Amino acid sequence: MIEKLQRADHRRIIKRIIIRGSLILNTPTCLGSGDADSPTDMPLLRDSLDDKYALLTGSSIAGALRNYLRERNKGYGKSDRRIDIAAKLFGDLFAYENEKNDKSLSEEAKIKLREQDTQSSLIIDDAISTKPIQSELRDGVKINSITRTAADKAKYDLELLQAGTEFSLSFELLIEKNDNEQQLIKALALALQGLEPNNSSKSGEIYLGMKKRRGFGCCHVKEWQVWNFNLEDTDANDRILWLNFEHWRAGFIPIFNVYTSITEGLKKAGILVAESWEDQRDRFTIQATFKLASPLLIRSGQAETGRAPDVVHLKSHRPDESTEPVAVLSGTSLAGVLRHRAERIVNTLEKPTTIIDEIFGPDFSNDKTKEAKASRLIVHESIINHTTDLVQTRIAIDRFTGGAYHGGLFQEKPIFGRGNENLKLEIELRNPHQHEIGLLLLLLKDLWTEDLPVGGSSSVGRGRLQGKEATLIWSKEQ
Repeated sequence: MIEKLQRADHRRIIKRIIIRGSLILNTPTCLGSGDADSPTDMPLLRDSLDDKYALLTGSSIAGALRNYLRERNKGYGKSDRRIDIAAKLFGDLFAYENEKNDKSLSEEAKIKLREQDTQSSLIIDDAISTKPIQSELRDGVKINSITRTAADKAKYDLELLQAGTEFSLSFELLIEKNDNEQQLIKALALALQGLEPNNSSKSGEIYLGMKKRRGFGCCHVKEWQVWNFNLEDTDANDRILWLNFEHWRAGFIPIFNVYTSITEGLKKAGILVAESWEDQRDRFTIQATFKLASPLLIRSGQAETGRAPDVVHLKSHRPDESTEPVAVLSGTSLAGVLRHRAERIVNTLEKPTTIIDEIFGPDFSNDKTKEAKASRLIVHESIINHTTDLVQTRIAIDRFTGGAYHGGLFQEKPIFGRGNENLKLEIELRNPHQHEIGLLLLLLKDLWTEDLPVGGSSSVGRGRLQGKEATLIWSKEQ
């Protein structure tokens, strides 16, 4: 009787899996709101009910998870298809590239295909920061590669969430009667694994927010909680438990166990998870350790106190490293330096400069018609340990009189190495070609031999690095 009353378009849900996690930011993250009335160029997105708290939208989380699952399953640069595992878990898109470009399909056939679209099986809630916003400002500027000075009207500033900010994540997987349950669970476990810290770093492989390919948005999930509700059980216990579940409550429920691995959490909840994971990604990674051969100065737009010198080195909060802000080498600064040197190398060899746009992303300064695409080079932000801050007083000299220039006295506060400092750089190139790897090795050689300075004031000898050790990894698709 019940079978006859059900409509064909009803979702016959037989199981619900609820997962909650504690997401912690490892590096500053820009979750921009696009508000044009803010004093900064990119203000943070805040909760509409209480603007003291940051908002991480469910759509942002879903997009990051879907993209990671597609890349892991198919490789970088591949488009979605209707039959992919990402489409089965996150639902169909409004249009697929292969269907739009298929001339053999009539418009009527395309409409029939779109009528088969399904919605996402995974419900993802918006996440609110657990504590009031602790933000930091970052100033950036575009450097002219010819004059090596700031480009006109190219300065910008960002409002970022500090590292250590925590969000409470909540997911609910709906499994219908005719679904491939094992496929959905495998896809969900694989996607959420991208948020877990990997062996080589404390952050996961999924980054959030703006400029995530320049070191922002690194994060990881510290712990998980998992619940499994079978809605087809004969005694209705799981249905009653699901109805009584505290869906409105954010964060963990204290009386239940927490797990550091999503795979372990699913198994403890009685859910079978496949152990083998295919990885179709092709990437080349450089992990190099340097020491400071000379003082380093990357200008910061904000000082620790009002009595700071005119120019101070960039520092950022890292709660897992120190209670005080630590000196960093920003990914934006390093990427800019690498791009300009790569341009000089390519021009010296009289090769086409298209390789620069292919690796670093297109430059629209001289050609606005270029197709926009993301950089294939991932440059991480690096912490510089065991350094000392010293104030240097300088003065400008009048070139005509040879005396001190009026109003030209200023102070700078670069960082100096102690001899045991470590600067660990990590650079990753996705879908690399052999000639692109060769160009990266030339850039590494210039950094290694103190020939490529980073940061400002390079004309007075600052920003030189000396290489200590390097590891090269080419992870091809399995």
